[in-house]
Formats: sequence, C-alpha cells, structure tokens
Amino acid sequence: MASEDVKTSESAVSKIVNLAEEAKLAKEEIKPTKYQVYSICKSLVAGGVAGGVSRTAVAPLERLKILLQVQNPHNIKYNGTVQGLKYIWSTEGFRGLFKGNGANCARIVPNSAVKFFSYEQASKGILYLYQQQTGNEDAQLTPVLRLGAGACAGIIAMSATYPMDMVRGRLTVQTEKSPYQYRGMFHALSTVLREEGFRALYKGWLPSVIGVVPYVGLNFAVYESLKDWLIKSKSFGLVEDNELGVVTRLACGAAAGTVGQTVAYPLDVIRRRMQMVGWSHASSIVTGDGRSKAPLEYTGMIDAFRKTVRHEGFRALYKGLVPNSVKVVPSIAIAFVTYEQVKEFLGVEIRISD
Repeated sequence: MASEDVKTSESAVSKIVNLAEEAKLAKEEIKPTKYQVYSICKSLVAGGVAGGVSRTAVAPLERLKILLQVQNPHNIKYNGTVQGLKYIWSTEGFRGLFKGNGANCARIVPNSAVKFFSYEQASKGILYLYQQQTGNEDAQLTPVLRLGAGACAGIIAMSATYPMDMVRGRLTVQTEKSPYQYRGMFHALSTVLREEGFRALYKGWLPSVIGVVPYVGLNFAVYESLKDWLIKSKSFGLVEDNELGVVTRLACGAAAGTVGQTVAYPLDVIRRRMQMVGWSHASSIVTGDGRSKAPLEYTGMIDAFRKTVRHEGFRALYKGLVPNSVKVVPSIAIAFVTYEQVKEFLGVEIRISD
C-alpha cells in the first residue's frame, strides 16, 4: 500500500515536472531569443548599408535617368547618356552629378532595410503556410512564392518611404536656374505639404505600387532562383562548399535587375512625370523655355499614359532606359552582394564576441 502511494506520488511529481518543462519550452518558443533579435537587427542594418552603397555608386546615372524621363519634349537639353552626363558636368560641375543623392540615400537606407527585412519575414511566413498546406516540412519556396514575397516587401518599403522619393525626384530635377530652390529634403517636404497638401506627397503612388510587383518581385525571384539552381546543379563549376563566389552573385544580381527594370520601366516614367504635376516653381527642364513653356499636366495614371504616347510616341515610355540599364545592373548587384557580405561580417562578429 505504501509502495503504491510512493509510486503515485512519484508519478504526480513526474507529471508536474513534465508540465513545467513543456511550459518552459513553450515560453521560450514564444519569447524571441537574443539571437532572433540580433538576426532581425542584422537584416535591417545590412539592408540599409546595401541600399546606401549601391545608390551612391550610380548616382550620376540615376539623376540623368530622371532628367530624361521628365524633361519637356519641346525643349530637349539631355539627349543620350554620354551627352547628358557631359552637359551636367559642363553646366553644374561635379556636384551636379550627385544632386539629390543625399535625399536618395536618406530614403533608400530605410527603404532597403525595410524591404530586405520584409522579404525575409514574408518568405518565412509564406514558406510555413506552404509547408503546412502541402504537409511537406522539407518543401522550399517556388519562384512564384518568391515573387509574392518580393512583391509584398517592395510594396511595404515603397509605401513607407514614398514621400521622400517624391521630393527626391524634384530635388534631382531642379537646377541652379530653377525659379525656386528646395534647400533640402526636409524643406522640400514641408514646402510641398504647405503649398500642395498631404496628397501631393503620394503623387504617382499607384503606378509605383503596380510597378513594384514585377520589379521587386522579379528581382528577388530571379536572384534567389538562379542562386538555388546554380548551387543544386553545380553548373559551370561555380559552386565551392555549397556557396557561390562574389562574382557569381554579382552576375545573378545583374540578371535579376535587368529582368525587373525592363518589365516595370514604363510605370517608372509615368510615376516620375506625375510627381512633377502641380509644381508651380518647376525648373525649365520640366516646363520648357520661351515659347515652348508649358508644364506637364495629368489627371491620373491612365491620362499620363495616354498623353505621353499620343504626344511623344510609345518610345517615350522608355526614356532614360539606357542610363537606367547601365545603372540598375551594378546597382542591384552591389546591393545584393553588400547585403550578404554585411550579414556575414556581422555574423562573424557575434560568433567571436560569444
């Protein structure tokens, strides 16, 4: 009898201990560990650095692209990549090549940080749902699912920083001869808000959202798919210890950038033109000079498409494509490689400190 009581009490204690252990494990699973927090911070920092470095590297081409996109068709000042860069140099000097880059970096750092972080989180969530649906815990993301994760990341990041992109476009376009000078990003934001209202900060947002799906989505989908294919197939002898070299990752990023920007480029042209609407003190690049002076006016995205094609032809939807192609390939490639290198560096640092 005593023996049975002892067994019963031992059994009860054992159950209590087991329940306590299960509760402890559950609590640990719910509460983020310091490594999970560090991983999130690492993604944010790496994404921000990647965006800032890549944009600064191609700032002259970025400015020329925007100038070609929005310049008045009756008053052409920039006519091609080489001529355009020479014209900027001769009229505005070296600093002119980087006009608007400060605002661009101020925008692109949080934009890239949020984009890369959102992509990783969206990928994990989509993969978890996909594995639950298929019942296969070893299932991996398909190109279509990567496209969805990339699109979600792009829309979230773009929407969060769009007002900064809008004023950055105007800062990039203004020259020394502009009738009114924005003194910087914050001055431009406050001026637009005061003179044109809050909605003006989101001019061109719709084509931007539509363009994000093929642009950012295809960037991530093509880049990740190429990496996975090269690692699994071990093609061309490019894989060492299940890792791709920096040059190979650059090539993957370049291919991803080329596909994404070509598909989405007309929407980028329309977005930039819509951002100039309502700018009462726009530079002559937008309004034109002398008798040809006439600002661009659009009532919406469809109207912008229609007027652009009607007055300038279908090719106008691809104005600035050449400098953009030259720019976007190294820009995207540098962004991806910098992102991964910074993450690896931060990973090494945490292991050493531990």
